[in-house]
Amino acid sequence: MLVGDGNHDACGPAASLRYGAVIAAVAVLLLAGCGGGGGSTGLTVPASAGQPDSTPSTLPDTIQRSDLSANVCAAPRTGIDPATGRPYPDRQGTYADEKKWVRAWIDETYLWYDEIPSTIRAVNYATPQTMFADLRTPALTPSGKPRDQFHFIYPTPVWRALSQSGIEAGYGFELSIVKSQVPREVRVAYTEPGSPAAAAGIARGARVVMVDGVDVVASQSVDALNTALFPTAAGQAHTFRLLELDGSQRTVTLTSAQITKTPVQNVQTLLTPTGRVGYLLFNDHVATSEALLVAAVTQLKAAGVQDLVLDIRYNGGGLLAIASELAYMVATREATTGKVFEQLQFNAKNPFQLTEADTITPFYAKSLGFSGTADQALPQLGLSRVTVLTGPGTCSASEAIINGLRGVNVQVNVIGNSTCGKPYGFLPQDNCGTTYFAIQFKGVNNQGTGDYADGIASTCTVADDFNHQLGDPAEGRLAAALSFRATSTCPAVPTALAMSSLQGGTGEPLLSGKSPARTGRMLSSRSLTPR
Repeated sequence: MLVGDGNHDACGPAASLRYGAVIAAVAVLLLAGCGGGGGSTGLTVPASAGQPDSTPSTLPDTIQRSDLSANVCAAPRTGIDPATGRPYPDRQGTYADEKKWVRAWIDETYLWYDEIPSTIRAVNYATPQTMFADLRTPALTPSGKPRDQFHFIYPTPVWRALSQSGIEAGYGFELSIVKSQVPREVRVAYTEPGSPAAAAGIARGARVVMVDGVDVVASQSVDALNTALFPTAAGQAHTFRLLELDGSQRTVTLTSAQITKTPVQNVQTLLTPTGRVGYLLFNDHVATSEALLVAAVTQLKAAGVQDLVLDIRYNGGGLLAIASELAYMVATREATTGKVFEQLQFNAKNPFQLTEADTITPFYAKSLGFSGTADQALPQLGLSRVTVLTGPGTCSASEAIINGLRGVNVQVNVIGNSTCGKPYGFLPQDNCGTTYFAIQFKGVNNQGTGDYADGIASTCTVADDFNHQLGDPAEGRLAAALSFRATSTCPAVPTALAMSSLQGGTGEPLLSGKSPARTGRMLSSRSLTPR
């Protein structure tokens, strides 16, 4: 467990950071005009635009300790900080002070601090946020993609509200951009129970063909489409034309609302000729998932399942401790007792002065109390193998489940497509009303393995099947998982038709509208300050 002062309660529910939703500053733009390239996965947040403070400088900056400029703000906050119950620590200063803090904090805590370009000068940036956007390594992975794709900010009040509640503004459906260029294809991946989308009868597989009279397939009005598809607040009404799986079309008007996520869904026992197989859809490592996962595993254990299919194709991550709890519940006591689920590796400066024990997340055998009763023995399925359904939306804490179980020799069969490739995490840090997210650690398993920056490869490559509902044994990935369990043979190589739905560098449709905070390993930052 990662703590800064030896107090293990620091990673409990009161202190743990949780992720949230899409806001204007971090909305993902995945729709492209016909002449442009494909959409971006949106894992970075564009900082505020602005003009440099003065004529660009080539003089090197002097980097001071971050504590010397922490909470020295151009616009100090007043009143009581709801996170601490005490007055805000802000003092009057300038953007120059905030930029000093950002540069120092990166130099102290960023995993690749020694790879920051030496040409970056504070005076050349109007705000600390614009400067922060450039304070990252330019290095590439072996496949040629940027090593750091996970560098972003939130306004602190927005981040706090989102992280504490698991609530986001939206319609209650997740959209998958099957094809981002004209002719586009946008389909519903799944809906949240009790949401406006669910109330309107919208289900997985429906195609969005028109929004507010704008043609989704062919229009050049990308801004209009994004405004309607990705609402940034509750109360925004838009009209959608949907093409259903049966070929019929209908028009619905949806009003965005604050959506409370149901992170665990569709728990069921599948009866197969070779035994009972459990299935559960796990979409988010939020605090509320703890109690739901315990209930799901308890249900599956009572049903006597002999295998498990864990569907995390759309799970971007979240609380690492939740991943550890779930991994423990999947495996055997013998495999997990005394073993490392994930060990965190920080930069050579050891900025938080952690002991080796501090950096270890074990396989938690008892609940931590995020959403249920703390210190309760967790149920175990006692499996020596598990099948996971994955795609490029499978990130970070979700990848840690796979890597952590493999580290204790649990066989993990991966059906679907390569994961996003994020063996990294961060401790979100507030300063002057902005919360900064910069990679500060890498995670490795019990065997010291964690090099999957280009993703965890699939055992069998299978297209996402939007023609069937999630949890339907006929759905392509679940069907392949059940078949592989029985035969140890992958299905035939995807046909040209199937592959036509696989877009993007990983060969997979990408979920739209996911905030960068939903693709992370989250740890508590309380008591963790560079020193």
